[in-house]
Amino acid sequence: MTFNGTWKVDRNENYDKFMEQMGINMVKRKLAAHDSLKITIQQDGDKFNVKENSTFRSLEINFTLGVAFDYNLADGTELTGSWALEGDMLKGTFTRKDNGKQLLTTRTVSGDEMVQSYSYDGVDAKRIFKRV
Repeated sequence: MTFNGTWKVDRNENYDKFMEQMGINMVKRKLAAHDSLKITIQQDGDKFNVKENSTFRSLEINFTLGVAFDYNLADGTELTGSWALEGDMLKGTFTRKDNGKQLLTTRTVSGDEMVQSYSYDGVDAKRIFKRV
């Protein structure tokens, strides 16, 4: 499976502006920009196991494509939504529980990089991960 493996964040594009738009304060944004996030993904058919490990937290998420689940961002923002597989792209559509606004996320793999893109309230950002 394309996404299987361990991925470590390498660089960010417009990530601070994205977090600001999400309402994350400056101190948390500065910390998050250097969180050393590592994601381990295991796919078995339409079921995914994702382990997130960073400087600030460790989290394990299990989800099935197309099935809604609840998720909390590192800053405590609560979301509900689901992932879908569109070709070679994982597409996440999530709704914030506090304000009803949508957060769109995609994951694509090209060679030894996984690009995680975000779109929220008119602001786009990317986090680029390298395969470990």
